[in-house]
Amino acid sequence: MAGKRILLNAFNMNCVGHINHGLWTHPRDRSADYNTLEYWTDQARTLERGLFDGLFIADIVGVYDVYRGNVDVTLQESIQLPVNDPLLLVSAMAAVTQHLGFGVTVNLTYELPYLLARRFSTLDHLTRGRIGWNIVTGYLDSAARAMGLDKQFAHDERYDRADEYLEVLYKLWEGSWDDDAVRRDKAARVFADPARVRKVQHSGRYYKVDGYHLAEPSPQRTPVLFQAGSSGRGQRFAARHAECVFISPPNKEAARQTVAALREQLVAAGRRPDDIKVFMGAAVVTGRTEAEAHAKHADYRAYASREAGLAHFAASTGVDFSRHGLDDPIDYGGGNAIESATTTAARHGWTRRKLLELFELGGRYPAIVGDPGQVADTLIEWIDETGIDGFNLSRTVVPESYEDFVDLVVPVLQERGRYKTAYGEGTLRHKLFAEGDRLPARHAAAGFRHL
Repeated sequence: MAGKRILLNAFNMNCVGHINHGLWTHPRDRSADYNTLEYWTDQARTLERGLFDGLFIADIVGVYDVYRGNVDVTLQESIQLPVNDPLLLVSAMAAVTQHLGFGVTVNLTYELPYLLARRFSTLDHLTRGRIGWNIVTGYLDSAARAMGLDKQFAHDERYDRADEYLEVLYKLWEGSWDDDAVRRDKAARVFADPARVRKVQHSGRYYKVDGYHLAEPSPQRTPVLFQAGSSGRGQRFAARHAECVFISPPNKEAARQTVAALREQLVAAGRRPDDIKVFMGAAVVTGRTEAEAHAKHADYRAYASREAGLAHFAASTGVDFSRHGLDDPIDYGGGNAIESATTTAARHGWTRRKLLELFELGGRYPAIVGDPGQVADTLIEWIDETGIDGFNLSRTVVPESYEDFVDLVVPVLQERGRYKTAYGEGTLRHKLFAEGDRLPARHAAAGFRHL
């Protein structure tokens, strides 16, 4: 019996250096063109040609200023700085594709829910139901200071605020307008029936709203909900809200444990174990032969910046690695950044030397290197042995990293029956779960619908 089909997202960001730092200096890399529409529309066409499920667009608010206590390396290597707004990319890419989904990161800590609700409803309309939201609460003190706060909220409080934020959004997206509220009756001069539209009134610990949702019901109403927290509190949040979860485990055993724990939390929350699709971060370097793939990997390594990867990870953990010798033990406790990153680093006892070894391509995802068959074998092994559902494939050299994958690896996965040969119909949610366009009744959002 054939195994489950692999889901694929491209993993990118509206900036020069995203995960695999330093590769912007490669002579064939085009990532410095990130601020042009053609860069994004060309990429969207390539991904749709490869039948990718979506483009997952990361984002941050703030800068990486932990390493050396400044942004010098961050600016020199363009470590997610400059970084432009990800939402503004979607309409252009949607216009040149028909099926590709878009999972866009927005930090809810610094956005009012009332206006964010309208922006996502607008994109759900314009993409005809292909939009998703990667829910993040932030982890950078630099962001908090830039937004007028002395420091960011504590880790668990960020999730407490997020729980209430989602409640407000569900009231707006799911409960403010009935499905049949819009009549478009020119003869009767009634566009929307006032009896089928209601005001949202919310007064909670963190948020207060008294108003009507500004957008009429969109194809999905609530966008597909992505989330990337692997801490205990993050998993509880995911069990209540998320439909897709992004993880970056150091090995298969860690992935297997994370997936199993997450699915147990889903059942405890009254949902099904498969109500969440789990995507793992990965980088792929392939060629027509094994020798070509390894030569390409060696070529990429010559341009990658391990120090830039270290500076990025410093912000993720809150640890200034420049203050430590290569083999000094590092205390990862007491931080308020990404809890899962600090926990993983502490568990493995990662020193500065070890981290520099890990970041051979300038980032924290170990590369899968090989000919198309070898890459396909590795991807399938991860799926079958850990319980994940798919991958967020980070870019290396743009655009060839995605073109190589589409042209070389996708056909092998299709031949082995592990990847679709055509897109299905419907919204992003229906393509992922085959249960319709809207969130199912067992999801927390259903409790805010007007019956």
